[in-house]
Amino acid sequence: MDRNGIIEFISGKRLGVISTVHPSGAPEAALVGFGFDAKLGIVFDTSTTSRKARNLRLRPAAAFVVGWEAETSVQIEGVAWEPVGDELLHAKAVYFAAWPDGRDREAWPDITYFIVRPTWVRYCNFQGAPIVTEIEFDA
Repeated sequence: MDRNGIIEFISGKRLGVISTVHPSGAPEAALVGFGFDAKLGIVFDTSTTSRKARNLRLRPAAAFVVGWEAETSVQIEGVAWEPVGDELLHAKAVYFAAWPDGRDREAWPDITYFIVRPTWVRYCNFQGAPIVTEIEFDA
């Protein structure tokens, strides 16, 4: 599997599990709906008071798993941040393309958006002969 194939795989998904690190060092995970843009990264919305928002503000390291059907998944490690300005507008467009109902949540007083830009990706397919591909990305 090459980089373009991995991008296509991620682009075909809408749900993933994000893992963040609590200030105590304990891992925390949550299922999120996301949008994906190969140049921007993974985009999701959340409440400003959520554990993941708090954790990512303190420590922007994130891990993300996409796909689990048919023994195939992509594991992603990356850096997260809350976009502002034009980057926020682009992030919202990416997210709303995947989740049109996200426009309703945009009016919530405590909604925020995060981008996770991949720094490392592993594609795994364990049906038949295992296929495992790792790719390093520029941070």
